[in-house]
Amino acid sequence: MATELLAIELLVAAFAGGAFGAAIGALPSFVFTGVLVIVGETLRIVRRAVSPEASVPQVTDLIAFGVVFGPHVSFAGGAAAAAYAARKGYLDTGAYHPAKEITVGLGSRVDVLIVGGLFGVAGHLLLVGSVMLSAPWDPVAMGVVLSALLHRLAFGYDLIGEIRSTSLFDMSPFEHEVATDGGRPLVEPWLPYMYRWNGVALLGALVGILGGYLAYVTASPFLGFGISAASLVFLVAGVDGIPVTHHMTLPASTGVLALAGLSMGQLSPEAVASAVPLWQALLIGAIFGLIGGLAGEFVQRVLYAHADTHLDPPAASIVLTTALIAILTIIGIFETAVWIPHT
Repeated sequence: MATELLAIELLVAAFAGGAFGAAIGALPSFVFTGVLVIVGETLRIVRRAVSPEASVPQVTDLIAFGVVFGPHVSFAGGAAAAAYAARKGYLDTGAYHPAKEITVGLGSRVDVLIVGGLFGVAGHLLLVGSVMLSAPWDPVAMGVVLSALLHRLAFGYDLIGEIRSTSLFDMSPFEHEVATDGGRPLVEPWLPYMYRWNGVALLGALVGILGGYLAYVTASPFLGFGISAASLVFLVAGVDGIPVTHHMTLPASTGVLALAGLSMGQLSPEAVASAVPLWQALLIGAIFGLIGGLAGEFVQRVLYAHADTHLDPPAASIVLTTALIAILTIIGIFETAVWIPHT
């Protein structure tokens, strides 16, 4: 498997995927990921209901999470290209930290496209590393996180940033609009309308219930993720107050199917319903959605709020929550981690 993933054709495709993410912007490329997951999971659900033996394109696995639209390729390539473009002075977004403006497309500037392509390849290689290690986390999400740390090192940014507020977790300077003499905010939360612990916790639990219900009725661990990711088209369009929730729906759905003790090949709505009562599915969904939301907030305060480039809090949260599900499987709480690699 690992040898196949290192084929030169896939590396070329990953270069193109990273360059595409740079051209249209990291977040717009991720919206395409969400749409493709919805398409892929719908095809999978229809095939299972109509003809389990029928062959359908593996849209989710090979395209949405593959070497072109996989977030470790296109999103990570776009984020790296934004960091590079900001360092070169190409961006004039009006923001103090233009490298964090991941909704902005970067067009056809040659050097920016090359940077996006190189980081697309890097993201694919990082995924291959996780696969080769059978690492107990989501290899796509880990690729996004490690790629962001890599672009910070490559372009001379601090890994965490300078802590100018009273502590790493202190968001109060943002609330009081405190800035340095040069106009730089002392702290800059990832989403200005989504950073208070209580609100994030409640949103995580509620969105987790939605993710748990979707997994229960469709037996898909990824459909909720796809819907959450696709909803970010409104954020790209500039609609105020749109929450980011894919790090809540994905662990919620996966946790429900792990509780059911079903591997990917055994998944069906009937099998899930026979193994887990609906109330348990909703409860597990709420718990893992809550954990996912709080983990994302923890990461944004540590690795985003004080830094100068985008390191994706949801991706880091998904690494943590999928690792938790894998650990619970390894120690025998769950029978299977569903799609998460583990030893």
